Amino acid sequence: MKVLVNDEIIERNEAKVDIEDRGYQFGDGVYEVVNIYEGIPFTLNEHIARLYRSASEIGIKLSEQPAQLCNRLLELIKCNNMTNGGLYLQISRGVTNRTHQYEQTLTPQLVAYPLPYKSVQDAQAKGVEAITAEDMRWLRCDIKSLNLLYNILVKQKASEAGAFESILIRDGIVTEGSSSNIFIVKEGVLKTHPANNLILNGITRTKLLEIMDVNSWEYKLEPFQKEELMEADEVFLTSTTSEVMPIIKIDSVTFSGAQPGPFTRKFQTAFSEAVKAETKTTTEKA
Repeated sequence: MKVLVNDEIIERNEAKVDIEDRGYQFGDGVYEVVNIYEGIPFTLNEHIARLYRSASEIGIKLSEQPAQLCNRLLELIKCNNMTNGGLYLQISRGVTNRTHQYEQTLTPQLVAYPLPYKSVQDAQAKGVEAITAEDMRWLRCDIKSLNLLYNILVKQKASEAGAFESILIRDGIVTEGSSSNIFIVKEGVLKTHPANNLILNGITRTKLLEIMDVNSWEYKLEPFQKEELMEADEVFLTSTTSEVMPIIKIDSVTFSGAQPGPFTRKFQTAFSEAVKAETKTTTEKA
């Protein structure tokens, strides 16, 4: 496997991270995960734009232009002969003596590497289970930060309960999943939490809403209570790696007869078609 470290593509066993890298010591950095379909990074520009926004929000100044980083990532994909899978990339604030405060002159450190392909088709076909958990994270969830400790804890809690995801509740309001955005469908209308500081504005989430706009499908961007979640006709989540994933059970409540509902199926199909269209267009341009 070849990896990208700053501006150099090297072998995996040659890659090193300094012990005083602030990403390693403090989680002081940001990251992205991009899906690869047929060798094409899906919504790469959108992911890189969010990466740069996250970096800016925590005061990491990137000298390289987004287009330059995209080109290096495309080169990395080509070097690894990637067809289907993922690409992980993170940027830390840099390397310095361990203190909480930092100098503004630090040089950001970039690492990127391929992720193995994990099919989610069976889960998408059958649906998954989830549990609810209290949302005790900080109030800047819109930043895709390396600080994922609480997300990890509630994801592990779900795993130990035999569930796929934890759905987070803050002051009675459903925010998002530990690593996903949450949608409900009630009487044919889709609803999801608005993009503010309480959720990460997922790229798959945004893409699905764009698809809904194109098709004039009704949806509402507004907070909803846990009670609405549990009384929904259908529930599903979106994320880069899960795409559109039906949720058929939350805690002890089942939905859609414990199988993916018709609206969720429609959204799955529409998203799949969007992926095929974008990858085909990119291939033709190449």
